[in-house]
Amino acid sequence: MRLDLLSRLNAERAARRAAILVTDVEAGEQRLVLEAEVGSDPLAQELQGALRQGKSGFIERDGRRYFLTVQAPPVKVIVIGAVHISQALAPMAKGLDLDVTIIDPRTAFATPERFPDVAVVAEWPDAVLPDIGIDRYTALVALTHDPKIDDPALTAALRSDSFYIGALGSRKTHERRVQRLTASGFTEADIARIHAPIGLDIGAVSPAEIALSILAEIVASLRKERRRLT
Repeated sequence: MRLDLLSRLNAERAARRAAILVTDVEAGEQRLVLEAEVGSDPLAQELQGALRQGKSGFIERDGRRYFLTVQAPPVKVIVIGAVHISQALAPMAKGLDLDVTIIDPRTAFATPERFPDVAVVAEWPDAVLPDIGIDRYTALVALTHDPKIDDPALTAALRSDSFYIGALGSRKTHERRVQRLTASGFTEADIARIHAPIGLDIGAVSPAEIALSILAEIVASLRKERRRLT
């Protein structure tokens, strides 16, 4: 790979932006297609498919063979609340190659013992989210039921490009949440980004079932977002 292509690829990786390295297998020629350029590329359809799947592989077009090296940022799932649902969600998310961080200022709950092999931050969300960062490859899940903890996190997510925002709670709980967020200056369209009640409607009852429904909704939103982006 040419040094200039490698440098640009590394820059996109550092900025958490997707890119695809296109290699003409026979000619050995390479070019880098940035995420924002995919739709206007001669191989747009093939590149869009590769980006949606997030997988590298061979394609053929007009008798020529290409290898598409897909570089997509790892998807982050920020979970607000070290609760039972979070304990079930974390290992499931790991199986889906999702990068999970648990945030909860309640030190009795946010412990490594309860969340092995997961990043646990025992701090208030508004104190740590600026450093952790929320971008278009980040999902935020609010699970504490405590407005003092959930609302600052939801506020940060609504001000970001987060592809998924979800909040646990009944419809009445969400109505009160909407009132608080509206009073904070968010519009109806802003607040409509929040999936509440959270998760796909599969009739989930147990923490593990609720975690499953949340992850299913996150994956569905991720695939839809990648279709929209391309």
